[in-house]
Amino acid sequence: MQKIYLLIVCLLFSTMGMAQRLNNGELKLDTEGSKYLKLTLLSQLWLRYEKYNPGSVTSGYPIASGFDIGIRRYRVQLYGQLTDRVFFYSQFGENNFNHLADRKQGFFVHDVVGEYDLVKDKLTLGAGLTGWVGSSRFSSPSVGSILGIDAPLFLQSTNDVTDQFLRKLAVYAKGAVGKLSYRLSVADPLVYAKSAAAGNSAVIGTNSSFSRRPAKAQLNAYGQYQFKDKESNKTPYMTGTYLGDKKVFNLGAGIVFQPNAMWRLEGEGDTRDTATSNLLQVSADAFWDGPVGQEGAALSLYGNATYFDFGKGYLRNLAVMNPVSSNATEGYLNGSGIGFPAYGTGMSLYGQVGYKLARQVLGTVSLMPYMSVQYARYDRLKQAMNFADVGINALIKGHSAKATLAYQNRPLYDQEGELTGHRGGLLLQYQVYFN
Repeated sequence: MQKIYLLIVCLLFSTMGMAQRLNNGELKLDTEGSKYLKLTLLSQLWLRYEKYNPGSVTSGYPIASGFDIGIRRYRVQLYGQLTDRVFFYSQFGENNFNHLADRKQGFFVHDVVGEYDLVKDKLTLGAGLTGWVGSSRFSSPSVGSILGIDAPLFLQSTNDVTDQFLRKLAVYAKGAVGKLSYRLSVADPLVYAKSAAAGNSAVIGTNSSFSRRPAKAQLNAYGQYQFKDKESNKTPYMTGTYLGDKKVFNLGAGIVFQPNAMWRLEGEGDTRDTATSNLLQVSADAFWDGPVGQEGAALSLYGNATYFDFGKGYLRNLAVMNPVSSNATEGYLNGSGIGFPAYGTGMSLYGQVGYKLARQVLGTVSLMPYMSVQYARYDRLKQAMNFADVGINALIKGHSAKATLAYQNRPLYDQEGELTGHRGGLLLQYQVYFN
């Protein structure tokens, strides 16, 4: 890991020494500017006050609510166009460093890929650890341009289960034909036994979980028709909002499929057998983002419908940068801290809307309130799962410097899948993005 840091430091010093050629984070490698190296840096710092799930425990002590500070994301991107047809992309960083994290937590590789442009702009082939995966727009979100305080993480359906923070070891093809942009990849899933996700267990039960048998290849595909401005597909990470700088209207659809990815026990007593089932995820989405009304105003809209089939009874909690270490109560499905069942077998609907106000405040600061809701009907829950996030962005300098204040509300379920109440929390994020 020290070598990675040394590489980045050397790059920074070398670009400083060529400052007269550095423009917008790019170091030009030829006089035309078609060949270049580019460096970006991102930090997202969170402050939160949350009301925790019943039975939450930290260091052996019960805790009902609390305040915490954390580094939600720190990222370094280094990529470049080396020849007319050869492109490489890499990303490093860390996620979710808070008071429970290991000291000197790992600074790990997010992406490493190499690409060859077979048919200019229409067909590019590549391979590596990559985000060219998933069935929807925000299966691979650009975290520096998220509309709200966080992306719809449930769309990263195998995050840290059989991949590395949504990235998969894969070969892929991507490009655009007219107004149709597409990506197609075949991934080699990471071994589930080494999963970093909460709930990873070697015990097979009557509810589906990921199989520990050798995994079969996973198919990922997504395409979108772009009615208005064309978006870049240089990297897999899709913009959350352009803040009025583009007018984009896209309709998209995608699929993820992996044979025999799941297993469970069927039958009774000594006659129980191991049953396997496929992993299937099918999505359709729509995205509209552009200027409206008065100069400076902008509207962003996104809607997603996804059918998840992880097998009978599958359910997994989401607990972002969880500030609580364990749970002493077995009466709830949610687990400890801020967990809630975001993933499951069934249908999920998601929508988000944001409006950038034309009038600026405090000099040049723009305000952009937003709201997002996930509604899901999962087969293990007796009532619908609703998760709401509402907040406001203070755009100090677009996405380069912004603060976001949000309130989130999550549901509580008992072991029988009955809805028993809700919990909420206040979050404040400060983002600095050198791009």
